[in-house]
Amino acid sequence: MTIFKNTFAVILVMLQVMVSCAQNDKMTNEKLGDIINKLSGQVEGQNGNWQFVIDSTPFICLTDVTHNRMRIISPIEELTKLTEDQLLKCMEANFHTVLDSKYAVSEGTLWSVFIHPLKELSEKQVISAISQVYSGAKTFGSLYSSGQLSFPKATDKNDRKKKKKFKRG
Repeated sequence: MTIFKNTFAVILVMLQVMVSCAQNDKMTNEKLGDIINKLSGQVEGQNGNWQFVIDSTPFICLTDVTHNRMRIISPIEELTKLTEDQLLKCMEANFHTVLDSKYAVSEGTLWSVFIHPLKELSEKQVISAISQVYSGAKTFGSLYSSGQLSFPKATDKNDRKKKKKFKRG
């Protein structure tokens, strides 16, 4: 029983250290701003609202510290210029190939977006998010990809027939 108590105490102390370290590593507007400034030589705005450019691609990063939210977005095209086929490909890409980033529509514009809780982000995740949003914007109309891995699609008629069995209703 003593061994169990000692092991439990050690695990408890380790968890407390991990939690305290994790709390110290919380993403803040200041840290996020530093990352954005390292990645782009063209940054405007202030903490919680940055506009920046990477390789001629415009980005906006918005945070809401009160609600622990962050989004990185890049405009792609006005909705009126898109075909129904392009919009359907975006929806399919959201499931298979853009993964952590997504295609989204707001205020008459198609965007490449990444939305996540702010505090829980690491520097590596922020860099990956910007990369995925960039790739989603750049590959719109061709690969529709975040540049990361992709989930396989149904490739033959038998696979598609199996999927149709799961219709609602």
